[in-house]
Amino acid sequence: MNAALTLLAVQEQQLPEDVGKAGPVGLFLIVVLLIAVILLGRSMGRHLKRVPRSFDPADRVPDSPAELVDDPAPGQELLDTLRRAPLAIEPPRRSGDPHEGRPPAS
Repeated sequence: MNAALTLLAVQEQQLPEDVGKAGPVGLFLIVVLLIAVILLGRSMGRHLKRVPRSFDPADRVPDSPAELVDDPAPGQELLDTLRRAPLAIEPPRRSGDPHEGRPPAS
């Protein structure tokens, strides 16, 4: 009878078949995610090295001689053109008759 109880206790202690099989897959996923984090961190470090220390325009060093020349404000060319030719925009011309161009009064 003692042997039967021992055999019954051993059978109850056995683990199901699916226990412990996820260990290698989980380890593989953790290693893959760790490698991805390391690669992303290195890439971010490279990109941060390219960012200027300050975005203040006074601290900015020009990249080319063309940037040393001050650019005119947006629309400045149009304003200069209109100032040079002030008659480019004219009011409607009126003839001698004050009622010309108006619909007849009913």
